[in-house]
Amino acid sequence: MNLLFIVSTQGAGRLLLPLAAACKRKGTRWSCFFTNDGVKILAQPGMQEAACCAQRVVVCEHSWARFMGEKPCPVELGSQTQNSIMVGEADRIVSL
Repeated sequence: MNLLFIVSTQGAGRLLLPLAAACKRKGTRWSCFFTNDGVKILAQPGMQEAACCAQRVVVCEHSWARFMGEKPCPVELGSQTQNSIMVGEADRIVSL
């Protein structure tokens, strides 16, 4: 199974980290697309380490610029086009 987490709120971090850990334990492939203020989660402790276990992690470049300014992005910058591609490849989608 290939899960896609679409993260669009900063508050989703409290759910995403445990879900990512569960995917790792179960050997489930997962990817993540961050948009809106959900991009701020990448600055939370443990998130970058969890993202290393993902098949793919993409951040909406416009959201990154809006909420994180000039900070370097630790993962792939992309657009809603990448989000659409990832949705098409996913078996299941979880929106946070």
